[in-house]
Amino acid sequence: MHAIVERMTHPPYAGLQLDATAVRVLAHPLRSRLLSRLRVKGPGTATELAEALGTNTGATSYHLRRLESVALVTDTGEGQGKRRLWRASTDFHAWRRSDFIDDDDASTATGWLERFYLSQLAARSEAWQDTLDSWPTPWVDALGLEDSMVQVTPAQLTELRRELDALVARYRHAGDDDPLARRVSLYSYAVPTDLTPPASAPAAPPEQP
Repeated sequence: MHAIVERMTHPPYAGLQLDATAVRVLAHPLRSRLLSRLRVKGPGTATELAEALGTNTGATSYHLRRLESVALVTDTGEGQGKRRLWRASTDFHAWRRSDFIDDDDASTATGWLERFYLSQLAARSEAWQDTLDSWPTPWVDALGLEDSMVQVTPAQLTELRRELDALVARYRHAGDDDPLARRVSLYSYAVPTDLTPPASAPAAPPEQP
């Protein structure tokens, strides 16, 4: 089963909660790049995607079908002849690592995906550093990296991220009618400042006689 998660925006911003099969399928360099390309650039044929990503059409077709098998991409039905036109099925995907505690393959796949996405973030950030001098000053001042620290429980952090999602949703299409607007990739990545795992929840204090 593939659970669709829809965030209430206009137009709708829909995602997929990945199951164990889907994370195993997606944990592949070309498949992950194909899905990202379709989400960023829009629909494309296997030939167009192969050319853009520097691979061959046969491999691209195979991996698109694998992504289709777990509802991550779909055939638009608008292709000509045997040239199928593919698009991403949803705008984003997510998973819970706790769902795969007893599935070593799925756990390994989620670990690979997270490291792959971090490497893509680093590459995109370095490309921006190489380009920013050619951008207007207001954009350079508005874009870039910042970080903060908060002292929270897991429940509080979950609520914080829910509130951030809601705030981002307000701005998702804010610049749609402005020719000066540009599409911006906005990342949220929470990591502990101290990597020492916390102890279990403290025991309740003994009752007073």
